[in-house]
Amino acid sequence: MGAGATVTLGVSLAVPEPYGTLLQERRASFGDAAAHGIPTHITLLPPTEVPVESRPAIEAHLAGVALAGRAFPVRLSGTGTFRPLSPVVFVQVVEGATACSRLQERVRAPEGPLSRELAFPYHPHVTVAHGIPEPAMDRAYEELSDFECDWTATGFALYEQGGDQVWRLKREFPFAQSPNPGPGPGPGTVAGAGHPPGPATAPPFEVTVPAAPCRPPHQRRSALRPPATL
Repeated sequence: MGAGATVTLGVSLAVPEPYGTLLQERRASFGDAAAHGIPTHITLLPPTEVPVESRPAIEAHLAGVALAGRAFPVRLSGTGTFRPLSPVVFVQVVEGATACSRLQERVRAPEGPLSRELAFPYHPHVTVAHGIPEPAMDRAYEELSDFECDWTATGFALYEQGGDQVWRLKREFPFAQSPNPGPGPGPGTVAGAGHPPGPATAPPFEVTVPAAPCRPPHQRRSALRPPATL
């Protein structure tokens, strides 16, 4: 790339397997053509165009954010929508939203290389349909309304959008502090948590999914918990 070249980056928390792939496949099933090019995630920095030469400073900044970070619990439950303001249906973040909000503020710190304003107030969520016909949006909203999942977020990642519009993982940034330091990673943790971020060639996260923390959307909520009262 020559002088003045730019790249589009994003920063996010990945939804661990098998739930990341499950939601990605469901998104595709609703007719969202972008689904297979977007790993399932909670956004910390939306698509942002930056100069290529700023990458070293950006990665150093993100490593510093991770170094000061602490693992925190995340739970998804039910669906929501930004319609009519924006054509999006999402799975709600019902635990960990405050931690996500604080984290994205540090990522976009005014003194840092990723400082930018947002088009809308930050609202952590997991998109499952975007810009598709209204009947399909309604279907996504209804069919995933009983989805529930929880895990421990132990880091975040930097992604780059290619010319084919596919987002690809470039580097992962484990938090320096884990909730329960010990001799090895426990359920829902990422191998390497509790240590400062390594170089750009650091190995990918190894996520261990807790035993049965999530309820697939085919299970009806009425069979899982008492009905809500008004």
